[in-house]
Amino acid sequence: MPRAALIEADSTSAAAMRASEDATSAAVGSRLAAETYGLKILAESIEDSLSNETRFLVIGKGGNAPTGRDKTSILFSVSDVPGSLHRALRPFARRRVNLMKIESRPVRGRLWEYRFFADVGGHCEDRKVARCLEELGSCTTFLKIAGSYPQGRCVET
Repeated sequence: MPRAALIEADSTSAAAMRASEDATSAAVGSRLAAETYGLKILAESIEDSLSNETRFLVIGKGGNAPTGRDKTSILFSVSDVPGSLHRALRPFARRRVNLMKIESRPVRGRLWEYRFFADVGGHCEDRKVARCLEELGSCTTFLKIAGSYPQGRCVET
């Protein structure tokens, strides 16, 4: 589909629902989404990487106690000045706390402003992690600790 326009959707379900309502649309999704929304499957196994993975999180109120094998997810923004991201990440390197994943996304409606999503090895109550997060908070324009939770395991499908 070389001339297809790519349209961002909030979720796989939202994309499938849109495709079910517009005969000129298609969606990338699961077999379950196709069945749920009555869509015809045009092609299967279209991923561009065999190591493709999807992660699922359970969001709720309250926290989890440390297990010794945890991960903490955070969101933060830094000023748009040279070295600000480096300064924000330096506490993790200095304390040898693993940044397991970091992604940047543009902040909607604000040119040249980005929000970073990161997974940190350890629980937010762990002394080293807590100190890193405290230091991170002092050099960011926004910081939200999404939560700490036991590291998941890979599930083969």
